[in-house]
Amino acid sequence: MLNAIWVGFFLTAFAAALFQFLINGQQDIFAALIKAGFDSAKTAFEIALGLTGVMCLWLGVMRIGEKAGFLDALARWLSPLFARIFPEVPHGHPALGSITMNMAANMLGLDNAATPIGIRAMQELQELNPDKDTASNAQIMFLVINASSVTLLPVTIFTYRAQMGAVDPTDVFVPILMATYCSTLAGFLFVAAVQRIRLDRVVLAWLGGLTLVVGGLAAWFLRLPAEELAARSSLVSNLLLLVLIATFLIGALVKRINAYEAFIEGAKDGFHTAVTIIPYLVAMLVAIGMLRASGALDVFMNGMRGLVTSIGCDPAWVNGLPTMLMKPLSGSGARAMMVETMKTFGPDSFAGRLSAIVQGCTETTFYILAVYFGAIGIKRMRYALAGGLVADLAGMIAAVLSAYLFFGGRV
Repeated sequence: MLNAIWVGFFLTAFAAALFQFLINGQQDIFAALIKAGFDSAKTAFEIALGLTGVMCLWLGVMRIGEKAGFLDALARWLSPLFARIFPEVPHGHPALGSITMNMAANMLGLDNAATPIGIRAMQELQELNPDKDTASNAQIMFLVINASSVTLLPVTIFTYRAQMGAVDPTDVFVPILMATYCSTLAGFLFVAAVQRIRLDRVVLAWLGGLTLVVGGLAAWFLRLPAEELAARSSLVSNLLLLVLIATFLIGALVKRINAYEAFIEGAKDGFHTAVTIIPYLVAMLVAIGMLRASGALDVFMNGMRGLVTSIGCDPAWVNGLPTMLMKPLSGSGARAMMVETMKTFGPDSFAGRLSAIVQGCTETTFYILAVYFGAIGIKRMRYALAGGLVADLAGMIAAVLSAYLFFGGRV
């Protein structure tokens, strides 16, 4: 999938450049494409290099939380809920432990830990699956919740915004929290309806509690004057993050964990991660940069703006559309689209913030389908894709609404 998208970007850029040269007589179009490619490669390297320090910081903090036992505590906290929404899994089965550990790692932004644990959970669920070629109900529920991106701490988004020069990189935290909740809720309710899962008191208590927290947060912000929303969002976001860091450190002291050594261990992973993404970022940013330089991306965006305007809607959100369209298909592609949007319009522009919210509130549905089902040989996925796309759509809509709520009409 990603190969087809990447090659398609280059071929579309080349075809658009030929059109500009032959029809419009633009003599310098080919030079513009080559320059855009070189400039984008340089930008990709500079971004990845600048990510190193911030990535080391946050992955170091996350490792302290992991060592202090917060990952295990979150897993134990979630286990009563998962025992009810996975009724096919017997009580005490190892799959429930792997599922809760995977969700806990995702919530804390520990992607490197979440993926291998998630694959292990799928393998354990496969042991209970009577039809080894067809996805079971439990596997579909697990995959859709994963695809809806349950993330409480979008560290990567903060890191990219900081590197791109955002005044306050974390001011999108609350909007992301609202959007990712809508995404997860939509995906869960869709699968629960198809599987006819009984929403007992425990499940309703969880849903009600989360809805009250997120809804109460939204209601509080809605009462504020428009000019105060961004500032209050920044205040709440930074306060929550500092409380989280302090909690991790206090937990490390109580457990007598060497917080400094844990931080260094996590920071080393942060450095490795920052270096690893350089080739992927270069590949996608060069393709997107050439696509924009050829005029093809502008033609598409202008057409969408015209369509949105013709039905009486505000077209400001259209600049975030490339990230929305790419996100279900490719994580690295969506990340590159987000970076390119922030580079073009500015990280603190409406489009820049919207692309960050979109990136943080949904997951790469097709990638997760391929990795998780591919690891166990599932050939018939049933309604898993539909559930993932329902979650994606809900997340996108919530991202646009939250962006307008917090940042609409401001640069």
